[in-house]
Amino acid sequence: MPQALLNFEKFAETMPNASAKKSAAKKSKSARPATAKKPAAKPARARTVAKISPILDRLEKAYPEARLELDFTSPVELLIATIMAAQCLDKLVNKVTAALFKKYRRPEDYLRVSPEELEKDIHPVTFYQNKARLIQRCCRQLVEQHGGKVPANLEALVDLPGVGRKTANVVLAHAFGQQTVAVDTHVKRLSTERLYFSPQTDPDKIELDLRNILPPQRYTRGTVLLQWHGRYTCQARRPLCDKCVIVEFCPFEKKTI
Repeated sequence: MPQALLNFEKFAETMPNASAKKSAAKKSKSARPATAKKPAAKPARARTVAKISPILDRLEKAYPEARLELDFTSPVELLIATIMAAQCLDKLVNKVTAALFKKYRRPEDYLRVSPEELEKDIHPVTFYQNKARLIQRCCRQLVEQHGGKVPANLEALVDLPGVGRKTANVVLAHAFGQQTVAVDTHVKRLSTERLYFSPQTDPDKIELDLRNILPPQRYTRGTVLLQWHGRYTCQARRPLCDKCVIVEFCPFEKKTI
């Protein structure tokens, strides 16, 4: 059974009082009785999905309006906006792209201006100089290798300058309608520090763990719901546990209630 399923199975067995999850996870495999062997991976996954689905259902009721908060009208616009959104607020990116996307409509348009002009156009966003260079390099590769179109597959996207798995998954999910798991800072915090869905620290490995836990048909929606819950309720500095709709499922020891 994948480690992610084992971790979540241990957590789910203790619901709703899951505070002992961390200590249980520290027990070595050698300490487990031989008769405690889990069933095959497919049944285990089915049980795990059934246990996490109520969490997603609660979040869906709490955030029915949850959506990707970047404004875009095309795959190119979403790709550029997501590159700009790294370590920057989505609301600020939207303010910048409101004018930017009227001036630049295709990848070729970003290559017709100097780096300095593009820097001025995106100046309010964090690390605007570096992002301007990445945007132009990305657009050049789109033109030279993809005919000016954004590719609709993960391998080609992550090969683009400035594009990692998170950015690629955002584009695949929201521009092309594919079911993907995009691990941003909120999803990472909830998965590793609050809900203990994954023991990993690397976002790419967290993504793989979440793929083993989330229902496949809810990859994209589940990710968006976790993002919203992390942004508006389970915040980094002080989680608003008194307003949390999944607090009874939460194993976080430092609840604020």
